[in-house]
Amino acid sequence: MVHNLMNPDVDSPSTPPGHLPVLESLGVPAWSGEPARRGDQPPRAGFLIVNADDWGRASDTTDRTLECIRSGSVSSVSAMVFMEDSNRAATIAREHAIEAGLHLNFTTPFSAGNCPSRLMECQQKIARYLLRHRLAQVMFQPGLINAFEYVVVAQLDEFRRLYGTDPFRLDGHHHMHLCANVLFQGLLPQNTIVRRNFSFEAGEKSLWNRLYRRVVDRVLARRHRLMDYFFSLVPLRPEGRLQRIFSLSRKYIVEVEAHPINQNEYDFLTEGGILRLSGDVRIASPSVISREQSSI
Repeated sequence: MVHNLMNPDVDSPSTPPGHLPVLESLGVPAWSGEPARRGDQPPRAGFLIVNADDWGRASDTTDRTLECIRSGSVSSVSAMVFMEDSNRAATIAREHAIEAGLHLNFTTPFSAGNCPSRLMECQQKIARYLLRHRLAQVMFQPGLINAFEYVVVAQLDEFRRLYGTDPFRLDGHHHMHLCANVLFQGLLPQNTIVRRNFSFEAGEKSLWNRLYRRVVDRVLARRHRLMDYFFSLVPLRPEGRLQRIFSLSRKYIVEVEAHPINQNEYDFLTEGGILRLSGDVRIASPSVISREQSSI
């Protein structure tokens, strides 16, 4: 994950003081982010979810991700639709029971031959707006209400066609599912699992940045289910960073985002790096959040 205009550095809100003793008892520092579980709820076992983004974007992306899944280091994927390898990727996922969510795409041109011209035009309008300035995604644009709705509905319908089911989990390419139009138009299906903002170590982000992300996460939590924490796999060094993240998943549901198309991440995932650092932490698929929350 590169913190730039194409992938904005979104973080999560500050960790409430009441959670600090729990984190410190695990031997990790305080992290920003409010766990989805309330403080008065009983303790539970945690899980580590390693999710590979961009499934179906291109054949090499799909193939590399499949190798990571077979190695046991990736537990789920976020699938792109209307891309050149979307059809094949969906077939592979269904044949091998790979758990896939929808990776909403507003910024990278659709590349599938069956993509409707109107859909491409609407996406281009949205992309021009979102990529114009790094703060564009936080501003609601009334002139794009219809375009956003059409692009989201089209991708939901295409996912249903390819995977034979509604997506129970959604996130966004370049994390643009968190942009103002998507959130405040209520375009994400209610009660689905939706990817929250990034979690960072305390002090990494400014106060105003954290306050804004707290508002976004709270808006999400009103309609959707969230993981307790969300991190990027990179940077891979120092290793202590990943060890601290993995330690959180002994008590919380932690999602780690990976991009196997990147050589350093692919090597780390296929050569046993994540299994070595995660130790006895359980790597699970995102559907575990449904089972865990239904038991609370």
